[in-house]
Amino acid sequence: MKAIIISAAGFVGGYLADKLTENNYEVIATKLPNETLQSNNCTVIDLDVLEEKDISAVLEKTRPDVIFHLAALSSVALSWKKPALTIDINIKGAVNLLESVRNLNYKPKVLLIGSGEEYGKVSEEENPISELHRTYPANIYAASKTCQNMLGKIYADAYDLNVLMVRAFNHIGPGQSADFVVSDFCKQTAEIEKGIIKPIIHVGNLSAKRDFTDVRDIVRAYLGLSLNGKKGETYNIGSGKAIEIKKILDVIINNSTAEIKIEIDESKYRPIDVPVIEADISKIASCTGWKPEIDLNTTIKDTLQYWRNK
Repeated sequence: MKAIIISAAGFVGGYLADKLTENNYEVIATKLPNETLQSNNCTVIDLDVLEEKDISAVLEKTRPDVIFHLAALSSVALSWKKPALTIDINIKGAVNLLESVRNLNYKPKVLLIGSGEEYGKVSEEENPISELHRTYPANIYAASKTCQNMLGKIYADAYDLNVLMVRAFNHIGPGQSADFVVSDFCKQTAEIEKGIIKPIIHVGNLSAKRDFTDVRDIVRAYLGLSLNGKKGETYNIGSGKAIEIKKILDVIINNSTAEIKIEIDESKYRPIDVPVIEADISKIASCTGWKPEIDLNTTIKDTLQYWRNK
């Protein structure tokens, strides 16, 4: 089997490339010209998803059996600051890929990676959220991913393309950018331990509850869907359990060697925030047999150690 990972230089791409090669896939990984992607296990190609003709040329040349579309501006906070760029990459980039696939003379499987953010603000009683729940995106990033999901379904139905959609809830682990909350807390903690910054962690909204899954479990789910996922369907991927951000922070501090204080930083608050969201993962479990295996404490310890090493 041959797989191509579109935009593999980000957090998930390296983990996915490793998981695919472990399972005897031939892997092609794309990146932007200014990005660095070091891998002994895959062929690396420069590609900008905003250039449809370039996507077409790469797909014609490589002819993958499965395409993992990871290209995205994936930070909610950054999407508020750069809405036009978010829309360009997350919507136009997806359309460029879908058009390129439509014009091929064969039908590879395509996984479009979306987000649990697409569901938006839901009540405590509505959780856990299934794929049948209505989407009500509450930020620019979520809106762009909702649109991507709708486009994927249209292309699957209208052109009989083998496209399926994923709504991946918060995934975390070693190597994630500090733009994301768990990695941000771990980075600040490691800097405090080294004496680089004062023993104060700056935080935003700690009362929100999110569904966190280790990235190493996430890529196992992607692999399972590449084998058994059904055309035109959407699949949630998450732990199936929401946890308060404050509890995450407590675990990090308890695993630290330093005495740490907490200080509210209003700049870290979002204009609109979702109080709680939790995934119903019964659909992917039924389809692939997948379930998360790595517990949250292990993920946090590994992420904290990553920043200590940095």
